[in-house]
Amino acid sequence: MTVRLAIAALAIGQTIVWAGTYYFFPAMLLRWETVEGWPKTTLTAAFAAALVLTALVSPLAGRLIDRGRGPQTIAGLAFVAAGLVALLPFAPNIWVFAALWLAIGICMGGCLYEPCFALITRTRGAAARRAITMVTLVAGFASTVSFPLSHYVSREADWQTAAFVFAGLIAFAGAPLLLFGARTLEHAHGAAGAAAPAETAHGGIAAAAERTVAQVLRSPVFLLLALAFALLSLNHAVIINHILPILDDRGVSPEQAVLAASLMGPMQVAGRVAMMLSERHLSNHVITTYCFGALLLATVCLFTASFWPLLIFAFVVLQGSGIGIFSIMKPVMTRDLLGEKNFGAIYGSLALPTMLAFALAPFLGTLLWAAGGYDFAIMVIGALTLAGLIAFRAASAQAHAAAGAGPRPS
Repeated sequence: MTVRLAIAALAIGQTIVWAGTYYFFPAMLLRWETVEGWPKTTLTAAFAAALVLTALVSPLAGRLIDRGRGPQTIAGLAFVAAGLVALLPFAPNIWVFAALWLAIGICMGGCLYEPCFALITRTRGAAARRAITMVTLVAGFASTVSFPLSHYVSREADWQTAAFVFAGLIAFAGAPLLLFGARTLEHAHGAAGAAAPAETAHGGIAAAAERTVAQVLRSPVFLLLALAFALLSLNHAVIINHILPILDDRGVSPEQAVLAASLMGPMQVAGRVAMMLSERHLSNHVITTYCFGALLLATVCLFTASFWPLLIFAFVVLQGSGIGIFSIMKPVMTRDLLGEKNFGAIYGSLALPTMLAFALAPFLGTLLWAAGGYDFAIMVIGALTLAGLIAFRAASAQAHAAAGAGPRPS
């Protein structure tokens, strides 16, 4: 019961912190442009740079989590983020405003999903997947909290008041909940004593279990897995950041385009629920393979929607469910293929290329569009997704061969 309460606290805390940091930026972007007169290009460039810093911080946060300092790291940086959000209204110009967002980006690298999932995996072991699923089911509604609340407060008062509201929510609710949840899991983990060597899903000791972090980071399994995860994240980030102009290019009406984009979040939650209902019958490898296959098929649907617009809704179902499940399977497959030892440092390093791809994807999408239009961009993204699927299967085969288990069945 105590562990369940801790997971619930992490889920609600993550929802609040995501809503008040990451999603607060897109929710307020138009108001900063119109009210303050700040150019959108400069604002979005600052946010992209903040996400790059988020990625760079992840390995360090993972190392702190490995040392048992997860509660202080996650909750402490969430509290610092609250203070920085509260300072946004006092920024005298766009450059100070951008500098504050860079600092918020550093905080996000230590308090959002990646460090939270690393802590859960460290403390829950083989039971981590269910706990991570529960966190994402709740925190998946962070945008649903952020956009309406920020719009209402800004309309009734101003965006500065909205910043104070979210800063207060993070400081007095989000950060304390994260501290309680993380500390409770650490205490439960410590009380359980030294655990036996963790086994991977196929029943063998993880090949990386006795290797140093540096050795794991140079291994073919790690490099292939990093490439696979980065390419899948690139697919979603390019498409979701260009979704409205892509759909307009497909001849989809503005109303249908907005509806399709708004259904992406609910489809992520639906995918996670479907995974929970079927997880007893499917291996982690099969579920992760579905993520790659779903996004690949979604890309095909998006490309062919010019001929049959109804394929847009098949695209939404596949894209949303695939990426929703993927956020859960990233730490799970990392543990399965690379082991639990030094998991925080390894997972943080694995998250680095993924988060960099996510940060740079909007610009890459623009470059591809400029080079050959959205048809060309979609084809390139589809090819990269297929390459990601091949890399993932190669990583899995390498890990099983190294563990002496032979190749994994399809």
